[in-house]
Amino acid sequence: MSEPAVADPRAFEALLDFYVEAGVDLALDESPHDRFAESAALAASRREAAVQAREAGEAPGPADARQTLPAPARPAFAAAGNSADEAALAARARAREAKTLDELKEALAAFEGCALKTTAKNLVFADGNPEARLMFVGEAPGREEDLQGLPFVGRSGQLLDRMLAAIGLDRSAVYIANIVPWRPPGNRTPTPQEAAVCRPFIERQIELCDPDVLVCLGGPSAQALLGVRDGILKARGKWLTYETGRRTIRAIATLHPAYLLRQPLQKRLAWRDFRAIRRALNETPPSA
Repeated sequence: MSEPAVADPRAFEALLDFYVEAGVDLALDESPHDRFAESAALAASRREAAVQAREAGEAPGPADARQTLPAPARPAFAAAGNSADEAALAARARAREAKTLDELKEALAAFEGCALKTTAKNLVFADGNPEARLMFVGEAPGREEDLQGLPFVGRSGQLLDRMLAAIGLDRSAVYIANIVPWRPPGNRTPTPQEAAVCRPFIERQIELCDPDVLVCLGGPSAQALLGVRDGILKARGKWLTYETGRRTIRAIATLHPAYLLRQPLQKRLAWRDFRAIRRALNETPPSA
């Protein structure tokens, strides 16, 4: 009798990597469940109980008459009886209550209005120096960011570090965050509803950080914060303004490092933007 073949551990590792990249974060059970069959069986048992009660001359009570099948699972904000608009209003109220960045991080960690929180491993709040004059805002964390709980630490972050070094800066001189602080499953693009729910927190984060120059990395960030409607290739490199309610901040959109990894020839455009950012820092007097 031949020995059973030994599975290659590298094949298992590759399979697990594939599942992780696809957004699979946990295994629910060892065997599959037919929820439709279970629901049908539950409904049949209730009908049988009602028939037996009628034959016995017992009228079903109000509680029995109101029995229904279990409701399907819903996102966190819907399970709490809130719509996406209500979740955004709750986010705005909680963000306004935060008086410091630490309080804002605690408010985000306790916030249940965005369903992305249930699939992410970590809250990705920020990295760098909160007192920096320069702030970068991206769209959402990726896999490495989710694992480490810090923004821009994967390949995109490594490229961003090199771009900063090219203009004489590093992470001690900048502050980095994202519109959405939780990784969407499989690195998909956040939905407009998810971005809208999270936006009050990043707006408050910008206000509390109070930078002299704000840089939006990529089109989604520029659209959410600066209201631009053009594509990023057309919108990049143009100086705009961002209003915090207390002051006006110089703002600019540039190409996201992830885009530059896919389109390396466009690095020349990003280099122009980063040189403009360096000049703006030199020309803009520090805020009081």
